[in-house]
Amino acid sequence: MPETGTDRRPCFITTPIYYVNDKPHIGHAYTSLAADVLARWRRLQGREVFFLTGTDEHGQKVEKAAQDAGMEPQAFTDQVSQHFRDLAVTMGLSIDDFIRTTEARHKLACTTLWDKLVANGEIYLGHYEGWYAVRDEAFYGPDELTERDGVKYAPSGAPVAWVKEPSYFFRLSAWQERLLAHYEANPDFILPASRRNEVIAFVKSGLGDLSISRTSFRWGVPVPGDAAHVMYVWLDALTNYITAAGYPADPEAFQKWWPADIHFVGKDIVRFHAIYWPAFLMAAGIAPPQRVFAHGWWTNEGQKISKSLGNVIDPVALVAEFGLDPIRYFLLREVPFGQDGDFSRAALIGRNNGELANALGNLANRTLSLIQRNCDAKLPAPAARAPGDAGLGAQLDALAGQVAAHLDRQEFHLALEAVMSVVRDANGYITEQAPWALKKTDPARMEAVLRHLHDALRTFATLLQPFMPGSMAKLLDQLGVPEQARGLGDLAVPLPGGLALPPPAPLFAKIEAAA
Repeated sequence: MPETGTDRRPCFITTPIYYVNDKPHIGHAYTSLAADVLARWRRLQGREVFFLTGTDEHGQKVEKAAQDAGMEPQAFTDQVSQHFRDLAVTMGLSIDDFIRTTEARHKLACTTLWDKLVANGEIYLGHYEGWYAVRDEAFYGPDELTERDGVKYAPSGAPVAWVKEPSYFFRLSAWQERLLAHYEANPDFILPASRRNEVIAFVKSGLGDLSISRTSFRWGVPVPGDAAHVMYVWLDALTNYITAAGYPADPEAFQKWWPADIHFVGKDIVRFHAIYWPAFLMAAGIAPPQRVFAHGWWTNEGQKISKSLGNVIDPVALVAEFGLDPIRYFLLREVPFGQDGDFSRAALIGRNNGELANALGNLANRTLSLIQRNCDAKLPAPAARAPGDAGLGAQLDALAGQVAAHLDRQEFHLALEAVMSVVRDANGYITEQAPWALKKTDPARMEAVLRHLHDALRTFATLLQPFMPGSMAKLLDQLGVPEQARGLGDLAVPLPGGLALPPPAPLFAKIEAAA
């Protein structure tokens, strides 16, 4: 059964922590937006939510970027981390915590986890040699590499170099069968199914032990008892999730929030989150997260996004040009979450003009204007459904459950389509019932039709709050819905008739396409 408000378990939702060696781009905004929508939805359901984001500030890549900028690593990370804090404000993210891996609480969690793994016999000292990509902070097998002009490249396109150095290892090979058993027992642990299949195939091909320390750079969390080593960035970075949940300093908080309900990640880092991370946790006697969802990548007008092409999409500039809610809506409406998608200005304008301004905005304006003119600007009393109202009424009754079921599986585009489908039917209903023509012939029926339309708009606005919080707050204001009556459970309580309604105002501006 979909959750519609009866589940009261605390809910922990995370984005990845973002590397601080670059400015935020559309991919960062996309991941964070999906997490924000789910966090807001869970709050609408009455759940207590902990929504985490932050920055990944250690590693060779960050150390080199700081050197290139002529700065000390800490000063560099202080500066660049702020860009991601600013992005959270720009995108309207309802975050509860912003973690930085340079914080003392995080270093404590890393060393505690390390000591636990050592005590459990999961770490040993050896030396590592292999093909290493600084950009990816990852090693690759020879069969994964391609070569061009004498240079070897990882599947990500990053150049690799042969590295040999002393290293501590995590006994990942010992966890191969246990990981496969975990995937089998928890079929929704990795979504979508295409990523789950990739991970299972990779694990079945054989896991080697994992190098988890470095001696070739200094910018990282020192290994306890061996200052010549710093922790491998992925062990450090992944630990952020349990740090923020309270590990090890606040056992009560940790018990409340862990395991995380969902980690949202890009598909390029699913291997780290779905293989290394659960293995680290289970090896330390800690439960793995309940779900890892890996979304796809964006292209820009059909082209792969890259710095060299100069087509990186700046989310801050997008919001400045089109407004926040149209961007939030478009990014989760246009493409099935989990698949790759193309960012097209024409498609964005089409969604904004066709679905937001015309379908939803125009329906609200027509309905509320008719109430202003024909009902003394007061909400008509609740009305029984006549035969002509039954179809729309049944759809509205089922809509919250449909949206809940889709969001439980992170099917954001289907949740939005479910709402917009009923919005289209509501537009058909107002045309068919023609309440403007009922003023003289059947004023009681006119009031009933307008009340049903008002109830429909209240349902749409309530369900769409997680996607477009600013615009839907304005619509709920225009509908006369009190701020304390905007949760999912409140839809079961009709607003009283006679409620004074303010004059309507347009919700969405049409965007003119560039000539």
